[in-house]
This record gives sequence, C-alpha cells and structure tokens, in this order.
Amino acid sequence: MAKEFRRGKMVPVPSHSIVPERDVNRLPVLECQHLGIDFGGLTAVDEFNLTIGRTEIAGLIGPNGAGKTTVFNLLTKVYQPTRGTILLNGKDTHSMTTSQVNQNGIARTFQNIRLFSNLTVEENVKVGLHNQIRYPMWDGLLRLPRFWKQEKLAHESALELLSIFGMQDLASHEAGSLPYGAQRRLEIVRALATNPSLLLLDEPAAGMNPSETADLMENIVRIRDTFQIAVMLIEHDMNLVMNICEGICVLNFGRIIAKGTPEDIQANPAVIEAYLGKQKEA
Repeated sequence: MAKEFRRGKMVPVPSHSIVPERDVNRLPVLECQHLGIDFGGLTAVDEFNLTIGRTEIAGLIGPNGAGKTTVFNLLTKVYQPTRGTILLNGKDTHSMTTSQVNQNGIARTFQNIRLFSNLTVEENVKVGLHNQIRYPMWDGLLRLPRFWKQEKLAHESALELLSIFGMQDLASHEAGSLPYGAQRRLEIVRALATNPSLLLLDEPAAGMNPSETADLMENIVRIRDTFQIAVMLIEHDMNLVMNICEGICVLNFGRIIAKGTPEDIQANPAVIEAYLGKQKEA
C-alpha cells in the first residue's frame, strides 16, 4: 500500500491563486504574471499565471510537448521571456542572468542528468556550495589557513547534505560510476547546496523503480520540511504528483488549462481530455 502524505489545506490569495494555508500571510516565493515566450512565429508558452507559497510542494504537469520544461527555462533565465513578469521572493527577475537567479533563490535539476561525471560525489556537491564558501584567490593559491577553514566547512556541509539521501558513504566515489537513481539523487543534493528558496525538479522520478520513487516522495517532503523551502516538480508519475503535491498546474499547448488541488485536477474534464483525448459520443 502506498504511503499517504499529509498535504496542507489550500486557500485563496488576492492574486486569484491558491497557496497552502500555512503560507497565506507570507510573501509568495514565486509569482508569474502573464508569462509567455515566442520562438519566431510559434508561441511556446502564453498567459502563464502562477503563485507558489513559501513552503508549497507544487506540480506542473501536462502531456509531452505541453511546454513544462520551457516554463522551467523561463524561470531560470535559460530563455528570456517575450512578455510577462517573474517575481522571485517579491523581486522582479527581468534583468537577471541564470547565475543571478540562482543566487537569488532558484535551483533546478534537469530531465537529462547534468553531473560532473569525472568528479567525486562530494566535489559535485561542493560545486553547488560555491555561493556560500568563499575565500580570496591568494588564500587558495597559497593554501593559507582561511582556505583550509573554508574547505573544512565545505566538506562538513557536503556530507550533511548527502546524508539526506543516505549518500555520505559515497562521497569519495566518482559521480559517473553511480547507479542511475543515485545520480538523480546527487543532482538534487547539488541543487540544494546552492541554498535555494525554490527547488525546481524536472522529472525527478524518471528511470526510478517503484521502491526508489517511494523513497523519493518521502525525501521531497523531508527536504521541504527540513529546509522550509518550496518545491515545484514536473513529473509524469501521477501517483507521485497526486500524493505529495498541494497545488497542481496543468499545461497543454503552452497554456494553463487547470489549476487546483489534486482532487480538483483529477476531476477536471479538460485535464482528462488533454491526457486521454476527447471521447466520442455514443
């Protein structure tokens, strides 16, 4: 029997969206207003409006080609929006680069794993810690005491983060030698190392077996509770989405066709049609 997760009650906010009740009097971590992008004459995403509460686990779902990863690319400034506004912790990201968006609170994983395969597991996590562990260039070149102090802190932080997934004993292993599921988990840990307020997970359960997926669900909830951050995930595993997501947004052909709780989404005729096709009348 699948484990049941307690989801927060969703309540309306002035932006005509819903957020978890616990987040209702707090500044949303993310607000997208009339967001859209065109590639030449093709509109890939249009009128994307979404609010995510500070500790919400949100889902972004839809058929293949619906525009989900394009939305993630807009949020992280891989693509610059053609129109609309993205507010991250209340700050307009219009003039930000990808690295600046990361420094201001968004971290992500990818559909295709993007680890540094030849580096160790710990070294991959330390890459994510670069925003927090700093020392002057000369300290690093000359291996001065401040360098070693920062390296010790980075080592301890990396092991602590790896322990979330029970991977601390793999710290010295080469990342490319890990099984597929472990590489997926390492990518999440590396993203967490950047100290985000919003973690974007692009198909985190892809390639995982049912046992690994069940563990992943527990870990996503634990990450949210431990770090008190928001998580937004793209996922095709509907059991995962419906069990842990509190608010769900459904895209089809680049436009939102439904938003609501898992119960709302499961009963929505437009969503059923998008996934199953329009049923012919008898």
